[in-house]
Amino acid sequence: MNWKEHGRKIPKENLDRFIPNRSAMDFDFAHHALTEALIEASVWRKTLGLNRTRILAFRNKPQPPLHSHYHSASLHQQPLKPRRRRIPQSCSKVLDAPNILDDFYLNLLDWGSRNVLAIALGHTLCLWDASTGSVSEFVTIEEDQGPITSISWAPDGSHVALGLNNSQVQLWDSSSIRKIRTLNGVHHSRVGSLAWNNHILTTGGMDGKIINNDVRIRSHVVGTYRGHTGEICGLKWSGSGMQLASGGNDNVVHVWDRSSASSRWLHRLEEHTSAVKALAWCPFQSNLLATGGGGTDGAIKFWNTHTGACLNSVDTGSQVCDLLWSKNDRELLSSHGFSQNHLALWKYPSLSPDGSTVASAAGDESLRFWDVFGMPDTAKKPDQKAAHEPFSPVPRIR
Repeated sequence: MNWKEHGRKIPKENLDRFIPNRSAMDFDFAHHALTEALIEASVWRKTLGLNRTRILAFRNKPQPPLHSHYHSASLHQQPLKPRRRRIPQSCSKVLDAPNILDDFYLNLLDWGSRNVLAIALGHTLCLWDASTGSVSEFVTIEEDQGPITSISWAPDGSHVALGLNNSQVQLWDSSSIRKIRTLNGVHHSRVGSLAWNNHILTTGGMDGKIINNDVRIRSHVVGTYRGHTGEICGLKWSGSGMQLASGGNDNVVHVWDRSSASSRWLHRLEEHTSAVKALAWCPFQSNLLATGGGGTDGAIKFWNTHTGACLNSVDTGSQVCDLLWSKNDRELLSSHGFSQNHLALWKYPSLSPDGSTVASAAGDESLRFWDVFGMPDTAKKPDQKAAHEPFSPVPRIR
């Protein structure tokens, strides 16, 4: 019976709200609409490159975006571990050094700015050219003048100064192999220390005097420093050339101010208990001076030369013969005599042994070369807080 024909309503109790009236449905049209929609959707997916199979699929983690927000780098990037540099435990080259004087107070080795190393072997000065590897005897001093007790290359790398046992100081031209001049009457005994400051050659003798000599003029003595009561065994000018550090056999370190009209020392440092030969100005902090004591002291001390205060002291347990700061890293190399006879590399400011090339000469008549300091980074920029002074240390240690 058709309920509509009789104008009667469909009773609600016979219907369910979730099930439609099947008699009102057009199955042919529904099937046509569904199949046509699937074909059309497939065409759109191919056109747009859609891949619906990735939904709920287990795949590898997607690559991080190339240009992420700047805060995300600090959240996801792992901290880089510092690389430990491998430091060779043996020397890279050994040369014979016959007749070298085994004397703690003398300075018999110097490496010039033109990559030529000079070493005093008794009365003879020998040169080793690091570029070519050639060795030559430069000059032999007369018997009554020698032996040679100190060597120092001029900043230009072509002139070398020799301190002699008879108190003379000689200047030589390495290109023409000729003596330019002799500085007489400077000291009354052997000259064991030399240091250049542009055209000023500073000399230190066993008589305890420190003399500034202007090698350009006839009357070369332009200043005298007196304060040591023992032999001068160490001299070093700061990078700016305004301060001079001197160490003596009287266990004292003096800091002299070139700009002062007075010849009196700026600071007198008396904390060492043995002769002080090792002196080194810091390349990245202009007022930092490192000093090393002799056999009964064995300490490396660090000083603020503005105030004269001792900043730190490290007991090395052995005689400190020389000190050399690295050009590229905050490291300090120390050479030691009795009783350990070794080289030690220190990390500053932690100052724990950390064990470019340096040369060492020893009493066993050997000249050794060590690849101690790391190579500089090509893109490394100078420290903004570093000293305002140039640093051109002599790559040698004895």
